[in-house]
Amino acid sequence: METLQKIVVPILAVLLFLWAWEALVWVNDWPNYKMASPSDLPPAFWKFRWLFLEMGWQTLWRTVVGLGLAVLFGTLVGMIMGFSRIARDGLYPLLVGFNAIPKATLVPVISLIFIGQHDFNTVLMAFLISFFPIAVSVGIGLSTLEPEYRDILRSLGASRLTIFRKIALPKTLPEFFGALKVSVTLAFIGTNLVEIVAPHGRGLGALFKSGETNGDYPLMFAVLIALAALGILLYYAVLVLERIFAGWAERPQS
Repeated sequence: METLQKIVVPILAVLLFLWAWEALVWVNDWPNYKMASPSDLPPAFWKFRWLFLEMGWQTLWRTVVGLGLAVLFGTLVGMIMGFSRIARDGLYPLLVGFNAIPKATLVPVISLIFIGQHDFNTVLMAFLISFFPIAVSVGIGLSTLEPEYRDILRSLGASRLTIFRKIALPKTLPEFFGALKVSVTLAFIGTNLVEIVAPHGRGLGALFKSGETNGDYPLMFAVLIALAALGILLYYAVLVLERIFAGWAERPQS
């Protein structure tokens, strides 16, 4: 029953959202060049179906690679911050300051530094925009580890790596997966920033830009829905991994 609820409720929520969107366009009598409705999207998807498959795959793999690098780098930085007070005091202001910079302003800079490296630039932006939550969550999780555990394990001859693997890592997993869910959406934002701001004819961002140039509003909204669908897909992939590795942390619903 619980599994059925977790499937049915999100589907009903999506259908309710689409119905409200359709009703909004119908009540205001907006033409599709002002605001496309859900009923305008299926023809756009069908007309450009092969482009959606090709561009969607390009956006997806760059996002996944950037997110994977963010997980590796963010976990490493989080470990350094979690185990060292000096490193935490020194790195945290730098991370906060960097994260406060609007990432759209970095796209032209990256494009000028790495001219013609379209795939690299896109992956790099997905990485830059998504590693911060992971680093902070891992750092906080490790820094709040009870010192008694460390003292006992060190007295038994355990190395820092053993302490991290046996105690710190399992304790940090709930915070890590919570941050990873946020980073998934941020990675897609980074990917599409490069595809739109520094267009190179690849990815869903390039397809959106094409729709904007040609005044094809149904295509533009179809791209937005496709991006949302990819984001949801990746989110549920993270959810499955969370159930596998940190399912013990989920509290039973009363």
